[in-house]
This record gives sequence, C-alpha cells and structure tokens, in this order.
Amino acid sequence: MDGTAEVIIIGGGVIGCSIAYHLARIGCRNVIILERNYIGSGSTEKCAGGVRQQFSSEVNIRLSMKSVKFFERFEEETGHPADFHQHGYLILATSPEEVATFCQNVALQQSLGLKVQLLSPQEAKEIVPELNVEDVLGATFCPTDGYADPYSVTQGFASAARRLGVKIFEETTVIAIKVVRGRPHRILTNQGEFEAPVVVNAAGAYAAQIGKMVNLDIPIRPSRRHIFVTTPLDAVPKDIPMIIELRSGFWFRKEGPGLIFGMRNANEPEGFDASVDWDFLANSLAEVACHRLPFLNNTGIVRGQAGLHSDTPDYHAILGPVPKIKGLYLACGFSGHGFMHSPAVGRLMARLILGRRPSLNISQFGLERFKSLHLQEERIFV
Repeated sequence: MDGTAEVIIIGGGVIGCSIAYHLARIGCRNVIILERNYIGSGSTEKCAGGVRQQFSSEVNIRLSMKSVKFFERFEEETGHPADFHQHGYLILATSPEEVATFCQNVALQQSLGLKVQLLSPQEAKEIVPELNVEDVLGATFCPTDGYADPYSVTQGFASAARRLGVKIFEETTVIAIKVVRGRPHRILTNQGEFEAPVVVNAAGAYAAQIGKMVNLDIPIRPSRRHIFVTTPLDAVPKDIPMIIELRSGFWFRKEGPGLIFGMRNANEPEGFDASVDWDFLANSLAEVACHRLPFLNNTGIVRGQAGLHSDTPDYHAILGPVPKIKGLYLACGFSGHGFMHSPAVGRLMARLILGRRPSLNISQFGLERFKSLHLQEERIFV
C-alpha cells in the first residue's frame, strides 16, 4: 500500500470526492481519500438531494449559482449522470417577519442575477394545488432550483477522480494525526499509516472529532434529520418543485411514485444517533405535514431514514486553512448545504490548496470568525 500523497482528504462524502476530483482536474493527481465506511455512506447518503440558490447571504447564493451551472453539465464533466431535475424551489412564509426577510432576500438574489420571484399565497397554490395556504402570507419561487441524486453525484465525482489517478481507501478509519513541525504529517488509521504535507478535514458530522486529534476546536453540532417515504401518489405531478415551510423546516418533494418529506426537530439533542425516531413522526412531524398537505392524512409511510446535519453557530460552512497548523484545511460544517454546494466548494478548495486564486472570496468562512461576537447567520436554514 502506497500511503504517501501530496494531499490526503479525510472523508469520502460528496465534499471530499468533489475536492479530490477538482484537485486532479487541475493537475494535482497524487491525492488520497480516506473513508471510514464506503464512499458516500455518511450524511450524503441520507440527504434529500436539494439544490437551491435561495439563500440570505451573498456568498451562499454565489456558491449555489456556480454549483447549479456545474450540475447542469455534470455528465459532460464527469462522465456520470447526476439525475438533476430543475423543477424549482417554493419556499413558504407564514409570518410577517418571514415575508420581510423574503423581500430582502429576493432583492439581493435578483441583484446577483438569479431569476427568483415573490409570490402571493394563491400563486403558490397555483404551482402546487394540493397545498393548504390558509396561513401562508407569501412565498418565493426560483425555477432553476431543483434536486439531484446524491448517490449518482458522489459516484460521479469519485469515479472521475479515480480515472485521473486519485486513490480511495474505504473502511479506513482515522485514529490519530501526528503534527510534525507545525503541520499534519502522518495519519494513523486502522489500515496503516498515510503521509502528506496537506490534509483536508472533510469528515462531515465527525469533523470536530478529527479536529480534536490536533487539539483543534471546530464548532460543529451534529444533529439528526429524517426523511420519510410515502406510498404511491399518482395524483401528484412528477414536476412539482421542492417545497419548504420556513418556520418549521417541513419540506417535501416528489420521489418516484410517492413523496419524500422531513422536518427539523428543534429539540433534537446533539449527537451521532442516526436511528429513525418514529415518535417524532407521530407526535410532531405528522401534524405539520398533514396541515400543509391534507391528503397525507390518508397516505401510508413505507419507510424512514435518518442522517446527520453538521450545523455551525451561524449555519455557514467552515472552509479554508487552519492558521496555526500549516497544511491543514477545513471543508466541513455545511449545515445541510454541503450537497448543493459541493461542485463550487470542490473547485474553490482545490484552487486554494494549490495556491491559486479562487474565483470567489470565501475568507468569511474561516474558522477564526467564531471568535467574533457578531456572526452573520444564514436565515434560510432548514
């Protein structure tokens, strides 16, 4: 086993695979990915695949816009389909404060060239007639938003990276990182030792644990998110958009013959439990879901699954070098936005690692920002 590389990436989810692909794409092919399970087996495997550009911060909007362009040509770039469907995102406001936020967001989004519009409750219902909009005060809609298949996208990045020379080690758990002369130099795993002058922590919900190996505090809160799948609903069109109720975080979209849906649990404790909480469905989620989509009262659930969000205090990602440990980079804490931002983040991180100027300034995503008492939160958080 050749465990020496120019760059080692810890984490084989969509972010790690995208970074590896983009590094190889621009000439750095001596790259190793270390994945504790199998490629795409972490948060990526359990995400809904949403791809939206409707954010409240300019940098997130720009990341999404760049990523959408990549998703549109994903198969041409990687040789693998992404199953990208641009049916749009419809986001619902149910309070005057949310309407005011939507107005501000749309003004910013439109100024950046995004085709997005404010809608009345009735206009929202015209897009999705099954919606109950009696308590909806307004909505936003962007037709170029949509969703892709997380498995296909991750495998696309991974297979293209392999063709370019990247080595991927699965079932390889990082046990310790030895810092030599102020930089990560040697990585100990259950499969042996690996060495590289540059290490990227793209370990998703486990990124904080990797950080502790080098005495680094990374403020990531792992929390559970659910996806439930309904029985077939042929009456619901295949081209409905992804719908989000901002207040509760309830969302749904079409998936095959049925719907998939979920909602954040505001009382969810921090932790790595990824089992399905059926009581949460019965006691909280079902009430919200049936209120917004009354026909769900008579719809069965065929299965559920749960994965982990890696949330930061301001719901923005943590990207860039670690000031005190030369050669260590962070690409984590995406707060549920990692999949949709993976193409742009992969390219930006690759350029940053190789000393090239990124096309987008991501300095505000640095770890040092958490020393400030005034963080700018991403307000469109699910």
